[in-house]
Amino acid sequence: MRTWLERLWYPRGDRGLTHALAAPPLALVSGAFSLVASARAALAAAPTRIDGARVVSVGNLTVGGAGKTPAVIFLAQLAQQHGKRVAVLTRGYGRSSTAAVELEASALAPEPLAGDEPRLIATRCPGVRVYVGADRVASARAARAAGFDLLLLDDGFQHRRLARDADLVLIDDAVGLGNGRRLPWGPLRESASALARATLVWRRSAETVGPPLHSNELHAEHRVRSTFPLAGTPVLVITGIARPSSVVESAARLGARVVATRFFADHHRFTASELAEAKAAAQALDATLLTTEKDAQRMPEGFAQTLIVDVVLRDGHAALHAALGLEGQHGA
Repeated sequence: MRTWLERLWYPRGDRGLTHALAAPPLALVSGAFSLVASARAALAAAPTRIDGARVVSVGNLTVGGAGKTPAVIFLAQLAQQHGKRVAVLTRGYGRSSTAAVELEASALAPEPLAGDEPRLIATRCPGVRVYVGADRVASARAARAAGFDLLLLDDGFQHRRLARDADLVLIDDAVGLGNGRRLPWGPLRESASALARATLVWRRSAETVGPPLHSNELHAEHRVRSTFPLAGTPVLVITGIARPSSVVESAARLGARVVATRFFADHHRFTASELAEAKAAAQALDATLLTTEKDAQRMPEGFAQTLIVDVVLRDGHAALHAALGLEGQHGA
């Protein structure tokens, strides 16, 4: 199902008869989804402002796969370098608990309680506190009471309850806005016109950069590296993320030979039998297990070699510093 949706949402040629037959019912559901989303936005109460802290939303228009978590990690580390006390506010999608949780690198909560992305952010950003919970206004108030002065609202572009000082919207140029359709016909949560609300559009640069989408854009490389030498190495890719083909493409760019894959839904919690099957398949193929940083949070430590994403800005330093409230500090 995941592979079929990826082909539908991000077409690279003829989509075939199955996609053509699916279009009419998906268009009807997409229209209903749009009406409900518009009604919710119109009925939303005035957003709550947090005095004494700058709130910066980091979000996207599409469902997953734009590189938002590496961007949040980069922004948190950058702000820390300039003396900001940073907290990240996130819902923690995919976790098995609804309880509010706080975690830091020195005090990690278990993945089922905290979620994979919050654990990854906390691990990569010592000194940053991650607040996990559905009520992000409550999280923001708790963070401010603890003395944090820059609050990064993770996946917050469609969030209406918390006022923000800047909205950063990520777009992966490898797929752009997909087929331009709204859920479930396409990957868009909102129409492309919603970009008018953005303060800054973060373009995750690919080999081919699309046309400008906003008057204020920056371009960033999300460079992938591995914990293991991959050149010429046969690998079995096991992953549960929004766009699994991106993992295969990254592995290939690093010189790996992808001989098998195990794809699961985004945030999938791997069972012992699924991991055992993947391990046995890799051994039978004399292949190395390979996964992502996010997936590794849902696996036993050391189960697979890991792809790590680092962010390097190509341009837009001044605009980004302004959005974070770091005016006058435009170092790379």
